[in-house]
Amino acid sequence: MQDSLKLFVVLLKAAKTLSDLSMLDMKKYGMSPSEFKIIELLYHKGAIPIQKIAERILMSSGTMTFNIDKLEKRQLLRRVPCAKDRRVIYVELTEQGTKTFRDIFAHHAAYLDSIMQSLSTEEKQTATELLKKLGKGAAEQR
Repeated sequence: MQDSLKLFVVLLKAAKTLSDLSMLDMKKYGMSPSEFKIIELLYHKGAIPIQKIAERILMSSGTMTFNIDKLEKRQLLRRVPCAKDRRVIYVELTEQGTKTFRDIFAHHAAYLDSIMQSLSTEEKQTATELLKKLGKGAAEQR
């Protein structure tokens, strides 16, 4: 039991440190972490219904709408009505949004790589596998 408690504390501390550093880097690009997460999701997944964005990035609908409005004003994304269902509105990156994020993401990914240099490639792969296994095992306890 003691090993599990220690692992839990160490895991939380490491996650907080990495998250804090990542957020500081995001802010260097003039984006809040919430804005960055929305743009990153759209960049990697393409157009997504507004309702699904909040679920995918664990954000309240109010926060998400506020950030989408800000990003739309900056012309980084746009709302697109669904042709088949008028109740559904998609959000997609504009050309400017795609270019902006492509430039930002390359720098952000390099920064994340630099803050994880204390682990070798093999150690990163092992840690990834172990954390996935831990997460799946914990999810089965629900």
